[in-house]
Formats: sequence, structure tokens, C-alpha cells
Amino acid sequence: MSEKIKDNVIESMKEVWERTKLLHDAPNHYCPGCGHGVVHRLIMEAVEELGVMDRTIAIAPVGCSVLAYNYLNVDTQQAAHGRATACATGIKRVFPDKIVFTYQGDGDLAAIGTGETIHAVNRGDKFLIVFINNGIYGMTGGQMAPTTLEGAKTSTSPDGRDVDLMGHAIRIAEMLALLPGAYYITRQAVNSAKAVRKAKKAIKKALQYQIDGKGGTCLVEVVSNCPSGWKMTPEESNKYLDDEVFDFYQLGDIKVPPKEEK
Repeated sequence: MSEKIKDNVIESMKEVWERTKLLHDAPNHYCPGCGHGVVHRLIMEAVEELGVMDRTIAIAPVGCSVLAYNYLNVDTQQAAHGRATACATGIKRVFPDKIVFTYQGDGDLAAIGTGETIHAVNRGDKFLIVFINNGIYGMTGGQMAPTTLEGAKTSTSPDGRDVDLMGHAIRIAEMLALLPGAYYITRQAVNSAKAVRKAKKAIKKALQYQIDGKGGTCLVEVVSNCPSGWKMTPEESNKYLDDEVFDFYQLGDIKVPPKEEK
């Protein structure tokens, strides 16, 4: 083998990515194809890259995210169902220099915790809400959630969501963006490599705003899949996101900070 070929082989074998130290080496309990594990990694990579691991506090309530503390190697606080934002408010006010984020599903944030969420954002409490929207109650039996799309079948809407009977799906991010305390509101996804990169950028940006003490509440919504709840394979669920879900939950920034604020 020539020296040039040998050098090329060595170059191609260089490590270009390594697992963040802020994820515990724990068995994964999430269903195959679920987006939760990807979002865990993105948050912890962002925290590590920003160098705030020693002052970050995560709050997870009841739902699929209830065992987040098994994976996130930062200080964590368990909250009652729907009460993560109330918990975050208390922690941030007692420890204003801490970097605080909640990690909540749509059944938790958009139903049981609607009141806490709205009032925390309206106050402009300076923490990050990471909102996983998979359009269903994933852990408790696949029931219809406030975010379930019209016509979507769940265990409590076996014939599909009938908006005349059950109401319309709620676009939580757009609703919260109307509140004066909302500082940065964005909707992202993790169903492709390109989407993952954008989601990480959004999470890192939201954490940086908090580090800098700017504005008010940040929310990063991640529209994810739930293969088990949707009764689909992981591949089918990702295709369903592209074909149906993103038409209603359009990706991108919904509210950004004023341009004059540096």
C-alpha cells in the first residue's frame, strides 16, 4: 500500500462524532422509532457545547418523558402531571442563574398542564419548554390528545377525530406565541438528518437566550412520531409526518426576538 493511500485510509478512520458525556449509559425504554431519544441527545449535546452542564436543571412530568432522569446526566426534578412549568417557575425564581428547561409531551402540556403553561409564558418566566408533540397520549393507552389531527384514530376516537364532537386540534405554539411573555417560539422535527440539525440549532439558540438573560419564555416544539400509538412501523410513521402532519403543524420559527435586541 502506498503512503498516499495509507494516509487516506487513516484520514477516513478519524472520529468525527462522539456520544455526549451528558447521557447516562442506560437501557432505552422508548418504543422503536420514537423521537424522544433523539431529542434527549440534542438537548444534552447543546448543554455540553454551551458549557452549562453544572448549572442546568431539567424537569419532567408524567408521560413518556417520566423516566428522562434515567438518561439526562444533569440535575433533574420530577413534577406532577401537567405541573412541570409551575415547577420550573419556582426553581428559576429561587435559582435565577440556573439554566432550567422542562421536557413535556402533548397530553401533559397541552391538556392537563394548559393552565400552568399559559400563565408561565404570559409571565415571561425565563426558562425553556421542550414540547414533544406526537398527537397522542403515548404512555397511558393511546388516547386522543388536544393535538390529535382531525380524522386520526386513537383508542378514544376509534372512528377518527370528529371535530364537531371533539373539537379541533390545537396549535399550541401559535397560541403561546400571542402572549407577550413569549420570547422565542419554534416548531421543529427529528424525522430526518436535516430536521435533526435544525432542531438542535433551535434548542441551542433557546438555551443561549436563557444564558444571556434575554427576553422571556422560550418554547421548542418537536413534532415527533409515535409508531406504537399510531399503529404504524417507524418508516410508515415518518412518512405520515411528511404526508399529513406537517401540513397542519408547519415547521419553522413562529415568534422570534425583536431584531433590535442584541
